[in-house]
Amino acid sequence: MKKNNLKRLNLSTLEALAEEIREFLIKSISDTGGHLASNLGVVELTLALHTVFSTPHDKIIWDVGHQAYVHKILTGRRGRFCELRKMNGLSGFPKPHESEHDAFGTGHSSTAISAALGLAIARDTEEKSERKKNIIAVVGDGSLTGGLAYEGLNNAGRADTDLLVVLNDNQMSISKNVGAVARHLNALRTASAYLGAKEDVRSILDKLPVLGAPITRGIESTKDILKYAMLPGILFEEMGFKYIGPVDGHDIPALITALIRVRKFRGPVLLHVVTVKGKGYDIAEESPRNYHGVGKFCIETGLPESQPGKPTFTDVFAKHICKKAIRDSRIVAITAAMRDGVGLSRFRERFPNRFFDVGIAEGHAVTFAAGLAMGGLKPVVAVYSSFLQRAYDQIIHDVAIQNLPVIFAIDHAGVVAGDGETHQGIYDIPFLSHIPNLTVLAPSDGNELKEMFDFALEHNGPVAIRYPKDTAGAEKNCEHSEKISFIQLQDGKKIAIVSVGVMLETAQAVADKLLQNGFSPALYSARVIKPVCNELLQQLSNYEYIFTLEDGARIGGYGERIHATHAFAFPDTFPETGTRKELFARYELDAENIYKKILEVLKNGKQKKTQPAN
Repeated sequence: MKKNNLKRLNLSTLEALAEEIREFLIKSISDTGGHLASNLGVVELTLALHTVFSTPHDKIIWDVGHQAYVHKILTGRRGRFCELRKMNGLSGFPKPHESEHDAFGTGHSSTAISAALGLAIARDTEEKSERKKNIIAVVGDGSLTGGLAYEGLNNAGRADTDLLVVLNDNQMSISKNVGAVARHLNALRTASAYLGAKEDVRSILDKLPVLGAPITRGIESTKDILKYAMLPGILFEEMGFKYIGPVDGHDIPALITALIRVRKFRGPVLLHVVTVKGKGYDIAEESPRNYHGVGKFCIETGLPESQPGKPTFTDVFAKHICKKAIRDSRIVAITAAMRDGVGLSRFRERFPNRFFDVGIAEGHAVTFAAGLAMGGLKPVVAVYSSFLQRAYDQIIHDVAIQNLPVIFAIDHAGVVAGDGETHQGIYDIPFLSHIPNLTVLAPSDGNELKEMFDFALEHNGPVAIRYPKDTAGAEKNCEHSEKISFIQLQDGKKIAIVSVGVMLETAQAVADKLLQNGFSPALYSARVIKPVCNELLQQLSNYEYIFTLEDGARIGGYGERIHATHAFAFPDTFPETGTRKELFARYELDAENIYKKILEVLKNGKQKKTQPAN
């Protein structure tokens, strides 16, 4: 269906279309995987938004962008859903270069209000169109757990510009009584006559001598009492927004009516919409958390198609932290709204009083952990690599400067399948490696992860352990070294290959190819990224050629820091969507391409000695 036909549909046809879209989403995502429950919950809301507003003239910003699938369907991308979250396919998030209807890229949470305010101010500054652009931020209630959202609300409430924030609330339960009162107040508040009457009364009373001002203050006081007692949106009112709602997010007529009314308002407005996550698919409605992000699944049973495989690094971490917490009551765990993703569900069940989910607030999580550490506990902050970026200042200011024993369990390090540029975890090595007092570790398999976690628990200072969203690897044909710094797997002449973390399997394959072709490469596994081990540097100084392999950014990475002959790492770019295998191949970080590049370097005779990098 073409987008420009949407406004011609009557209500019954829109409702039928909603069911058709819902069925399409369930079928399509069961084949490709993706974000299911959140998109099933915004079908009617998205239809209403596109009925009342007109993109790309009007700007809709989705926060977080994983709830924008219906928006993509309505803006001409339905036919591309078979390639959702695949290399060169349809992104799972809004991307302006993918479509002019995507007003802003939103892969991380809590950013839409700030971005929408920027677009609104830019519109006010350069508005030349006869029809003013509407700027709408659709914000999930989870996004409001992030502090950046409130920074945006605070600024927008004082900016005196037209801006609509739609709060998509799929968690709050509202009783019938409260709902009835809210609907009544909403009917009054959305009537322009009522809004105008308040100003008219105030204006008249202000002109009365002697009694006018006291009466006005009395009315204001009474109004405030009623407002605080009855209005669910008092927080937003106090921040300068007109609060409207709550509105049933699955009632298309009510949504369209509310949107048409608020479109006429001047200044910042917040429309509170209540939706059901997973709406229309009973299995997802009953367990929306489990159907937030899914792989391929059977529609009839809801069960994943793939059978459980080898344990992942996350699995190893989940079991080991519980094992250590049994023995040490000072261990506490912190997550920023990612309990399942980082493997802390089991910890929460076993140690509920030692588990803290702070919401989508990574900066707070780190400073909170610093306080816990200062108080004598052993806090573990489990977080995705790409989300830890949001807490950079707190890592330095609150943890590292004070040299506090906080453990960062950095999941989804390296490239991540499916989610694209916004979720790639290739930047943590550069941005962590220059922070004083911080030790950065990278295990090559599950056993090393456990060893490193044990080390971190005893270390007198902050430790970061990075590992990918991947299986924890097979046992290596060598004994693990008792020292945490590095291990030499094979001796050699002239050539040394140094693997960082999970690149060891690739490094071994490259070393084998070189051996088969008459070379004698030494092979090292660097477990400690920072500080660089002086003993390792000393050994590497005996080789003419040093090649490093790491699953991070090349600039500022491990290879650059030890001045390798050639550092195999990701270039100065944002890796796109794809599987880990596809992305390693695209950036020539697979064994075959690395082998060819090493032969080229050896042929050209390029050499460089290592230098101390600490």
